[in-house]
Amino acid sequence: MSARRLVAAALAALLLAAPASAHLVQTGFGAFYDGLAHLVLTPADLLSVLGLGLLAGLCGKETARATMFPLALAWLAGCLVGASFPAGGELAAPCALSVVLCGLLVALRAPLARRAAGALALAVGLLHGYADGATIRPPDALTLAGASLCAFVLVTLTAAFVVELREGAARLAVRVAGSWIAAVGLLMLGWELRGTP
Repeated sequence: MSARRLVAAALAALLLAAPASAHLVQTGFGAFYDGLAHLVLTPADLLSVLGLGLLAGLCGKETARATMFPLALAWLAGCLVGASFPAGGELAAPCALSVVLCGLLVALRAPLARRAAGALALAVGLLHGYADGATIRPPDALTLAGASLCAFVLVTLTAAFVVELREGAARLAVRVAGSWIAAVGLLMLGWELRGTP
């Protein structure tokens, strides 16, 4: 293919492109699945839920059980509040900070009690749920329910996987994954703060 034809094809593709949606991923399967996809495709949301699941799994079965429902219910409540009263400011920096916190707690293998893990799950769920509810447009109840159900499933499966790991290299790999989550969170935080005077 010649260079002229390649440039002409690129220009045609740009001119015929459909309008882009900046935040909500539309799967074509309906609002519920759009909410599921939104959580999985939003890095801060995905990493915070995975970090919380890794931490809960490292702390044991009781702690893992104490995080599942509070996270999902707080996520849904945050989504509903965010959809009703969207924030004027940007919430990306606090969300990135929560990713750093969850990753650091996993890397340090912080022994959290059930109540502390539940409180952390509530805080993460409310923050990220509020950010999702404030940015998902139009705020559809099925979309918000899909996002909160996805958070429940991800934290439950991740924690269940880690709980069953034996001591040794596998648990060390989980802690290394936590350090990587914290590192990615720091990169996201730096990116958000780069333009702040």
